[in-house]
Amino acid sequence: MSTPRTGAVFAQTNDAAANAVVAFARAEDGTLSRTDSYPTGGLGNGVPHLPSQGSVVLAAGGTRLLVANAGSNDVSVFALSGDGLALVDRTPSGGTTPRSIAAHGDLVYVLNAGGDGPGAISGFRQQQNGQLEPIAGSERRLSSEDADGAQVAFDPSGRTLVITERGTDRISTYTVREDGSLDGPTARPSSGATPYGFDFTADGVLVVTEAFGGQVGAAAASSYRVNGTSGAEPVSASVGNTRSEVCWAVVGKDGRHAYVTNFGDGTISSYSISPPNASVTITVPSAVKSNPYGVAPADAIVLGPSA
Repeated sequence: MSTPRTGAVFAQTNDAAANAVVAFARAEDGTLSRTDSYPTGGLGNGVPHLPSQGSVVLAAGGTRLLVANAGSNDVSVFALSGDGLALVDRTPSGGTTPRSIAAHGDLVYVLNAGGDGPGAISGFRQQQNGQLEPIAGSERRLSSEDADGAQVAFDPSGRTLVITERGTDRISTYTVREDGSLDGPTARPSSGATPYGFDFTADGVLVVTEAFGGQVGAAAASSYRVNGTSGAEPVSASVGNTRSEVCWAVVGKDGRHAYVTNFGDGTISSYSISPPNASVTITVPSAVKSNPYGVAPADAIVLGPSA
């Protein structure tokens, strides 16, 4: 997670004894150096990484950092400044095992993976002091009891909320009402099996990774146009990259490329998006080793105006 204002990168430890955010300073050449660690006040669930995208997100125009505490079922809010992070709030997530957070303006939604039956989403308004106030009647279920939601995020307009469901191979969308509550879900089949992480181009094209249950060599991605009423309309069908266990996705700043992390074989694949309109296509990617140590990539960001 990055903030252009401070040139920092943030990651959570997901520690079951005491969760924390680790901060890294980013040099002009892109290299990172660890600077500090900030307790969230909550607990992680102890796994090496959460099986989701978006557990650490920027909000309020880059002035707040939101962190999902999967072990204590709450969300921590940090204020950002030139001096680092300051914890300003810790709020129940509205369910159990929060794993992904969506933020747009002062509106925040949390995807909770646990609980009785299907994963649920709960809405909040972020106040000027950073605190999260629950929105009455905002709770919604996913499309099925075995949905296994992987990520929640708003489209660029903030009018549609999107969730990928690995357990059902669906993409669910919700229309955002004026009061911040939701209508939906509208669930559409994913172009490929096990839809996971996703990102949007600035004009609203949705790029989704497809893990195909972790099958070796079956990783893929597809693209869609979305709105809360008609759901996810496919633009490009599932395009394989010959790699394994694809998880996270990020669209470049220019909107012409998407980068996906292949957790199973420690590579990063790049896709071309051309042109950025209704006739978007994703072309066959190339894959490179993500690092010299063979460590599986667990998330991705894009930095810089030309990335």
